[in-house]
Amino acid sequence: MGTVFRKTATKPLPAGAKIIVRKGQRLAEWQDGKGKRRTAPVTTGKDGSDRIVVTAKTYTAKYRDGSRVVREVSTGCRDEAAARSVLRDLELRADKVRSNLRTAAEDAVVDHLTTDLAGHVADFLEHQLAKGVCKTQHDDTRSRLNRVAEDCRFRRLADLSGTALERWLMARQAEGMSARTRNCYRQAWVTFANWCVRNHRLLANPFAKVAKADEKADPRRKRRSLTEAELVRLLDVARRRPLLDAMTVRRGRRKGQAVAKLRDETRRRLERLGRERAMIYKTLVLTGLRANELRTLTVGQLVLDAKPAYLVLDAAGEKNREGNSIPLRADLAAELREWLREKAQGLQEAAREAATVRFDQNDQEAGRRDMGEPGAVYGLPADALVFTVPRGLVRILDRDLKLAGIPKRDERGRTIDVHAMRHTFGTLLSKGGVAPRTAQAAMRHSSLDLTMNVYTDPKLLDVAGAMDALPALPLADDLKREPLAATGTDSPAGTARQFAPGFAPTPYKSATPGSIPDRMATSDAAAKKAEDPRLSPENQGFSGLSASRGERIRTSDFLLPKQAR
Repeated sequence: MGTVFRKTATKPLPAGAKIIVRKGQRLAEWQDGKGKRRTAPVTTGKDGSDRIVVTAKTYTAKYRDGSRVVREVSTGCRDEAAARSVLRDLELRADKVRSNLRTAAEDAVVDHLTTDLAGHVADFLEHQLAKGVCKTQHDDTRSRLNRVAEDCRFRRLADLSGTALERWLMARQAEGMSARTRNCYRQAWVTFANWCVRNHRLLANPFAKVAKADEKADPRRKRRSLTEAELVRLLDVARRRPLLDAMTVRRGRRKGQAVAKLRDETRRRLERLGRERAMIYKTLVLTGLRANELRTLTVGQLVLDAKPAYLVLDAAGEKNREGNSIPLRADLAAELREWLREKAQGLQEAAREAATVRFDQNDQEAGRRDMGEPGAVYGLPADALVFTVPRGLVRILDRDLKLAGIPKRDERGRTIDVHAMRHTFGTLLSKGGVAPRTAQAAMRHSSLDLTMNVYTDPKLLDVAGAMDALPALPLADDLKREPLAATGTDSPAGTARQFAPGFAPTPYKSATPGSIPDRMATSDAAAKKAEDPRLSPENQGFSGLSASRGERIRTSDFLLPKQAR
């Protein structure tokens, strides 16, 4: 039989408290922060000092759980009768476990259902960080969980409802939220509920049957690939525009003319900025890197002196968290080497202008080291970023596209953004005849369908040129029909002569696996074949023998040799 009681604890004497004796009992008397006079019994602590005895305001239930372990649970009740009601519920749960009506795991779930949801969400987010989830995904998941919990009034685990989430998603759809964004919210809650099930906080996932939205039926952003001519114009504009914008007069009589005079240092800095922008675009197109992957790429990840040159992506900086080596074209590797030297020179010039950093002879010697050596690489530390990719790169790209005369959106409503560079990379691979499986590996995709159907622009593929690979099939105007052959097949004249001897086995010609006849036969074999009267055109039938010569046609003549079966 369980019991309820109020817990007691001891505390040091409050400041200004005095000891009084009332009815033979020692009491401490003091004034609290509100000026109210308070009293409490006094006891002697383990160290011999006087301490006051404090009694809890709520009752605690003490009972044996389903495993017959004595437990103390706070009832949260100030009234003893209410506390005893809670005790009866706890003892009833223990009886169900002991009688095998409920498992211990199911009984543990009951304790979590009534606790605050925020605590479970915090534990889940800590678990995500421990798994190595990137900060961006962690923040997005927290934002999505908090937004839905606030709108659906999820306060406890017991409040979680798949129906409520479905209604919330339908309301967002009516507001114009894309299918992909709605699926992200759904996935956040499905993942959270699965974690709760694994940790015995929920018996089942209440969101498991919430249907996913059809992203293919509701695409919000269709990207297109750039043509080679557009890429050439874009790279040229990206290289020239920073200097051109600085030289363009904004107001006055000469407004719009690129006639402003600039200092030599400013001109060199802007030219270097334009070259960096062009190198960013070119690297994205020729490597298939994502913008965030290029943004975190460091000098130490480049191996430019190898053959072929390549770069190494860290798992922490890659989207799929695998870590991969990406080969580089020889011309791109050479331009990257030159860019690193140019960037080191620019940093040295900027440091000299600011007079904050002093470069000694050792720094200049480090600029001449090979790429494979540790330490400085072409005057740059190994952890230095290869490119300074601006956060507003998409707006910069829009201005470059406008100046290059490249429409942002085509006639089919497809747009060009930074990620379209990756689409261009995939399309150029397919257009260049790269095998689909190789293209999938270059794109670092998990499925071939994603590479071929999403990241390949069919508009840029040479489908018309592919038709030239088909065989020529001429039709003769005077083609006459021959009598039915021995097989009962009605074939035009010459058809059996052309295909049957080449593909059907005969006693004089063994069958060869494959469908393409050998065109490299020797002249001696051809002459021998011409001398055999049984292989003359007028005596050829399906079996290669003539029935008019009175020769018996054996069934074995039509069978393939053992080595060709």
